[in-house]
Amino acid sequence: MGELYSQYEYWIAAAQLLLAMLGMGATLRVRDFAEVARAPWPITVGCLLQMIGVPLIAWLFLSVLSLEPGVAIGLALCAAIPGGTLSNVFTFLGRGHVALSIALTGVTTLACLITTPIVLGFLISQHMPADFVMPAGQIAREITLILLLPLVLGMCILSWLPAIAPRFSKYCIRGSLFFILVIIVGATASGRVDIPAFGAYNLAVVVAFLTLLASASFVLPRLGGLVNRDTTAINIEVTVRNGNLGLLIKASMFPAVVGATDPIGDAILFTVLIYGGLALLVGLGQVYLHRWLNRKTPISYPA
Repeated sequence: MGELYSQYEYWIAAAQLLLAMLGMGATLRVRDFAEVARAPWPITVGCLLQMIGVPLIAWLFLSVLSLEPGVAIGLALCAAIPGGTLSNVFTFLGRGHVALSIALTGVTTLACLITTPIVLGFLISQHMPADFVMPAGQIAREITLILLLPLVLGMCILSWLPAIAPRFSKYCIRGSLFFILVIIVGATASGRVDIPAFGAYNLAVVVAFLTLLASASFVLPRLGGLVNRDTTAINIEVTVRNGNLGLLIKASMFPAVVGATDPIGDAILFTVLIYGGLALLVGLGQVYLHRWLNRKTPISYPA
């Protein structure tokens, strides 16, 4: 199982992300963004936090702490990727502004075509081998082909075939979750996910990074004058990031080779996986917190 996973790691990560974006796209309409466009301040705050605030927090960690290259690159990947598809679901469950959450996911997903290579180059160039060249063009192509096009295709399915879109979305998301399970099991079977080898210090760094992201995205929108529902969307969007894209970029930059050891690549993989797992738990906690804060707000579905 481990050798088979190592051989097909890139394509497994690509299939997982493609299904996730198809599923999310099949829940979106262009008009979902009209309400957000009429009141641009909340999405402006959310985008600034996602595209500037999060990379700056990652830069702070990389500058102040003594981190091994794999962990540093893993944190940079987590900072460079947009919010994940689960953030929209968690925002709905937390009685937040669902349309804002969807718009943030869509805008930052489109923007990451440009911002992801820039953020990675800014954060981790000093941690890379001397002969390493950032594959910015390849990352941009992969984001376009495996992330943006499936998103647009999913939106087209909802527009052209609305009767089947909900079921289509549900099965795509289930397929995406299946491939996440394959990634976890495959990486574990290959011996590359080794918690004792990762170390308590590195684990604490990931926990601290996640905690700071969740705290900053809870406090700063309120200081910016946003209401609870908008804060809910931003708080969850910043915390629950698109780890699927991080796994794909990792597989592209540091592909697994059967029979070969790769301490840096393995540390990157585990950093992204542990962040994703912890963010899922924190996101569930955020759902309950924001449900209480928004307890007087009825749940409303996006248009």
